[in-house]
Amino acid sequence: MCNLYSNTTTQEAMRRMFDGLADRAGNLKPGRVYPDQMGAIVRHGDGALELVQSRWGLPSPKFALKTERDPGVTNVRNLGSAHWRRWLGRDHRCLVPVTAFAEPAGKGRGNQWFALADERPMFFAGIEVRDWTSVRKVKDGETMDDLYAFLTCDPNAEVKPVHPKAMPVILTEPEEWRAWMDGIPAPELQRPLADGLLCLIEDDDPRARTDPPRP
Repeated sequence: MCNLYSNTTTQEAMRRMFDGLADRAGNLKPGRVYPDQMGAIVRHGDGALELVQSRWGLPSPKFALKTERDPGVTNVRNLGSAHWRRWLGRDHRCLVPVTAFAEPAGKGRGNQWFALADERPMFFAGIEVRDWTSVRKVKDGETMDDLYAFLTCDPNAEVKPVHPKAMPVILTEPEEWRAWMDGIPAPELQRPLADGLLCLIEDDDPRARTDPPRP
């Protein structure tokens, strides 16, 4: 399960990818994103797409909660679940910009990072919910947040040896970005990235590190 990724795509680059994109993200800091942190997403706004910051982790199913605290769900796989079906429509679609993602490599082995071999732009296929009230951290009490997560699917040839159960749904073509945001049925894009497109990178690779790459 992907619980760590990096985004070093600049806001200017994202504005060039989407005509009329409204940039409401403030000052985005490139680097790694961990669960329950703020990350950039492209979502539907008033008549146009907008770039915003949102909190990573959708509301958990009630049966999964043992206390009032809800740490959130970062990855969504079971699209048949009634809990997720209500948010699979067009209005809750988003794109999560990513330059590299990590999968746990096994006990004591840390994370293995993956990136596109040709370094083209890519996005996770995401879903988002706005103004959700919950207790994310006990010390903060009840808060209202905009939340997101992304779909997962079977792993491809590069990811499977590291994580045999799942990988994020990755969209690399503008046609896929548009189809996802236009509301194509989610199962049609819930598929692994084609074999051969990903490469393994080191933890200190500029695409995966916390600090932004030098100009």
